[in-house]
Amino acid sequence: MNIPAPNYTIPNLVLPPGDLWVFGYGSIMWRPGFEHEECCPGRVFSYHRSLCVWSWVHRGTRARPGLVLGLDAGGSCQGMAYRIAADQKAEVADYLYSRELVTDGYQALLHHVHLATGVVTALTFRANRGHPQYAGRLDHRHAADVVGSARGLSGANPEYLDSAVRQLQAMGITDGRLHKINAMVQGRPR
Repeated sequence: MNIPAPNYTIPNLVLPPGDLWVFGYGSIMWRPGFEHEECCPGRVFSYHRSLCVWSWVHRGTRARPGLVLGLDAGGSCQGMAYRIAADQKAEVADYLYSRELVTDGYQALLHHVHLATGVVTALTFRANRGHPQYAGRLDHRHAADVVGSARGLSGANPEYLDSAVRQLQAMGITDGRLHKINAMVQGRPR
């Protein structure tokens, strides 16, 4: 994949000592793109998964934006937590910054993730509500229309949404809103 030169502000995060945990709630769940020592379900509080970020690069363009998942304020979100060995954490963090922060549509942060074995601090990416790529909550039909016609450097937007829904189903997670939008998109001719 050819990712354009980053146009982001490098986060001023001090990574925790030892191994690095990464929390994925979108494409990182089914396509992490990095080696990890461990992978397990986790949950963050104070944020929920939402189709709330306009995609100008990976699943759309500026002329025809797509929609991708972001962590948005409120609620909780189940996802996957990945443990990266301490000697690989800088490399993985750099990879994730270049993948997720192609623009400033997301903000990197360290957040508590609740695992079956306890709480860890993990690197994750939330929607940047102050950026023009923040779409907020769109009605189902509008979201389906956007997703159904968008394509970016990483592929078609309908494939992204379908992959997200399939991953959530495999994890036993029901997200009625995403399932409904996906059904609307998949039921239309492409």
